[in-house]
Amino acid sequence: MSDHLNVVDHPLVQHKLTIMRDVATPTAVFRQLLREISQLLAYEVTRGLAMTTKRINTPMAEMDAPTLAGKKLALISILRAGNGLLDGVLELIPSARVGFVGLYRDEETLQPVQYYFKVPEGLDDRLVIAVDPMLATGNSSVAAIDLLKQAGATNIRFLCLLAAPEGIARMKEAHPDVPIVTAAVDERLNEVGYIVPGLGDAGDRMFGTK
Repeated sequence: MSDHLNVVDHPLVQHKLTIMRDVATPTAVFRQLLREISQLLAYEVTRGLAMTTKRINTPMAEMDAPTLAGKKLALISILRAGNGLLDGVLELIPSARVGFVGLYRDEETLQPVQYYFKVPEGLDDRLVIAVDPMLATGNSSVAAIDLLKQAGATNIRFLCLLAAPEGIARMKEAHPDVPIVTAAVDERLNEVGYIVPGLGDAGDRMFGTK
């Protein structure tokens, strides 16, 4: 692990990821595994959250018990595949504020084009976690982080399922202050920008659109 990259090598994460990679895994199972693995990854991406204490009564005694400090964090889904990670993380942190960034890739220029942007207020006072299953070229992720910073976010973390070395390098160059948490770093990108060996198109596999 480095300050910029945290690969979560927990056995349950790796086991579930292997099943998700398998081309024979059906849509319903893929979706359920993505929800489960996102909760496991959420433990890592929220590590180091600010804490305080509050006075409570247990059945036995009074105590000063640890509790999260500061404003509720913001989860930002990079549409559409980000919603698969979002659902699982929200189960773990149901009080989080939620936003959405819609980007698609122009097939001629290969650059991201924004079509939707709706995020919570007060991002400057919140931990912001951007979620997208695949960090491939990094172009869409960098564009999404650009938009979040323009909206005031200063404390951002990026959560993904798979990352390619090219995407990690692109993010580090553009946003060295944004740590990446991922389940695996794969070998490379192919000629059309898909992660190899990867797991195909996460959105298509999650929603059964191919």
